[in-house]
Amino acid sequence: MADIDLKTAPADFRFPTTNQTRHCFTRYIEFHRCIAAKGEESGDCEKFSKYYRSLCPGEWVDKWNEQRESGTFPGPL
Repeated sequence: MADIDLKTAPADFRFPTTNQTRHCFTRYIEFHRCIAAKGEESGDCEKFSKYYRSLCPGEWVDKWNEQRESGTFPGPL
């Protein structure tokens, strides 16, 4: 059986406290900005995907995805 390497987002000096809500939101936005700039086929954005997926609750991501699709997402994409 193959070993599974579990990692989370690296420490980010912009988010020094234990509350990672803002960190999660920022990584989600960074991922979608990267996709918009480089395209969905670019592997350069994969790290941001891993970061926000490890930090953000799935319910938040589902809601943000719905908001992006409907044009009501509150963040700067």
